[in-house]
Amino acid sequence: MLKESVRDMDVYILVDVCNTSLTYQMYGETNRMSPDDHYQDLKRIIAACNGKAERINVIMPFLYEGRQHRKTCRESLDCAVMLRELEAMGVHSLITFDAHDPRVQNVVPLMSLENVSPALQFTQAFLTEYDDMKLDSGHMMFIAPDEGATGRVVFLASVFGVNIGMFYKRRDYSRIVNGTNPIIAHDFCGSSVEGMDVIVVDDMIASGGSMLDTARQLKDMGAKRVFVFSTFGLFTSGFDRFDKAWEEGWFDRVFTTDLVYQKRELLEKKWYMTVNMERYIAALIDTVNNGGTLINLVKPERRIRQVLDAYKGNG
Repeated sequence: MLKESVRDMDVYILVDVCNTSLTYQMYGETNRMSPDDHYQDLKRIIAACNGKAERINVIMPFLYEGRQHRKTCRESLDCAVMLRELEAMGVHSLITFDAHDPRVQNVVPLMSLENVSPALQFTQAFLTEYDDMKLDSGHMMFIAPDEGATGRVVFLASVFGVNIGMFYKRRDYSRIVNGTNPIIAHDFCGSSVEGMDVIVVDDMIASGGSMLDTARQLKDMGAKRVFVFSTFGLFTSGFDRFDKAWEEGWFDRVFTTDLVYQKRELLEKKWYMTVNMERYIAALIDTVNNGGTLINLVKPERRIRQVLDAYKGNG
């Protein structure tokens, strides 16, 4: 509910389309709110402002239907349709985090769309938790679990000054299973990981199958420790596979942000650590509201270097 006037005000609407904790009753049964339901509620709030707000800004950490970002046949481009729809409704700017494919912003070239990297918060959380990391190319490597994650890995590895490796997925394009071509194998491209601390970076963990297979192969190749950085931890198939993989030593820690709803069960896992983003979102809102530039917040290279220099200086 809008409990006071929004006339000539800047409005900031924060929506987590992945929040499965909210339910509603229909035909005497309990239903979980889906991303579609959350998106419709977002439009209802915008409509309730009724053109009176000065500027409407949407903060959508997980970009609604962000994985459906390009055509290969006749499928719908839900993310592109959503962005055009918000633009038509008068949204001034949209802030999202680690979009699956940031090129989707080309759909709305005249609307402000900021794709923010949480790399700084991952770096701070990681180096706060582990005080024995050797930040050089002889002891550390960043790994992309597939081709789509290469950009994120290149950015972090360049700032850290270490090498990268990449897995690429070989698929069976002769058949479709659950809406996609099944993965036959993950093949690794890169130098030896023997005795290295490796960090696997991706935008999301859905079921986690690909991530766990990547971690297993890295351990089989002799990696010392395997860490996972993933902006969005959805864990759509539950936690049992991760529990078993951790017990078998496939990985040491999984870091994901609190940008999406997290179950209490996840927060209690010994192999898990949450990366808090509250202050970062507050800084984004404050900067936008005061007409400042977001460049240092969107791509925090300088801040990350400061954190690394301090870590090395402290030994």
